[in-house]
Amino acid sequence: MIYLDNAATSYYRPGQVADAAADAIRHMGNSSRGTYEAALETSRVIYQTRCMLDEIFHGDGPEQTVFTMNSTESLNITIKGLLAPGDVAVTTVLEHNSVLRPLYEMERCGVKLEIIDCDDQGRLDYEAMRKAIRKRPKIVVCTHASNLCGNLIDIRKIGSWCAAGNVLFVVDASQTAGIFPINMQEDHIDVLCFTGHKSLMGPQGTGGLSVKKDVHIRPLLSGGSGILTYSKTHPAEMPVALEAGTMNGHGIAGLRAALLYLKEQDIDKLREKEQNLAWNFYNQVKEIPDVCIYGDFSSKNRAPIVTLNLGNEDSGKVSDFLAQEYDIYTRSGGHCAPLLHQRFQTADQGSVRFSFSHFNTQADVDAAVKGLRCY
Repeated sequence: MIYLDNAATSYYRPGQVADAAADAIRHMGNSSRGTYEAALETSRVIYQTRCMLDEIFHGDGPEQTVFTMNSTESLNITIKGLLAPGDVAVTTVLEHNSVLRPLYEMERCGVKLEIIDCDDQGRLDYEAMRKAIRKRPKIVVCTHASNLCGNLIDIRKIGSWCAAGNVLFVVDASQTAGIFPINMQEDHIDVLCFTGHKSLMGPQGTGGLSVKKDVHIRPLLSGGSGILTYSKTHPAEMPVALEAGTMNGHGIAGLRAALLYLKEQDIDKLREKEQNLAWNFYNQVKEIPDVCIYGDFSSKNRAPIVTLNLGNEDSGKVSDFLAQEYDIYTRSGGHCAPLLHQRFQTADQGSVRFSFSHFNTQADVDAAVKGLRCY
């Protein structure tokens, strides 16, 4: 089996991730719900993981790192917790539905939404973004890298514009956290939303947000916190302010193991390997007759994603062919990126996405190319 759907979730993970999660299931208690060793050990693991995430993202301290199930929950908490009727939000056509649907929901509640366009290669219109920020919206929400075509957005440029205009900058790092450098301070990011199950190499059901200290988000949930039991309101202190109920301690233990693995590696070399695999694939498949490849390949610095179609063939049929005939697993369809598919005029056809991990090999690339040539 050749797995080339890493933009959806990592399939190949370090063995210590599974070991840590399994050990946690056997031995961990509930953080902040007792003073016995099993509960205390859970609290230690969760705190250590907060510290590691704060370090990798250059945040404002471990207490500003909040755990969630995934990027979708993080983005819902952030978008719904920052916006109110009458506010203005700016986003882009490159976004995933985890950004768009919460924004549309807030638009129905009275928020004004402006969506910045891109060109035919998925390159963001930065001049339109700059002009939108000059009008002083409440927030700008954008992805760091398109999950559909792999284009990177210059978050440092946008962040500097937001900082100059006193506009909150929210970044969806689903495709980049763990493999691309992110510095909340230098990139002027106010809220960073991430998932644990992609390039961070953690289990599914893990994710979070890192919040600047001067940013206050209304909680999406309230309930048990392990502290201030007799208060009628949920605690306001971070991180518990945005964490109601029992956390996924087992998953967080696995995420901690994944972060330790990444810390032992040279992340720049891991990213270089992934990008080289994607570029080797691109350079071969671009020669296939009638192939159409989406995205900007003028710069090597892009997410390790190559998305394509073969003529007018239905993307699902191509993906199924690769799976059934060659045991090559890809993602077809709309990729939860409706606006960019509309921009590429692929809303009906969809597209076939190949996304690479540092656990993939050149042999995987060659097999995928062979499969496409044989379609």
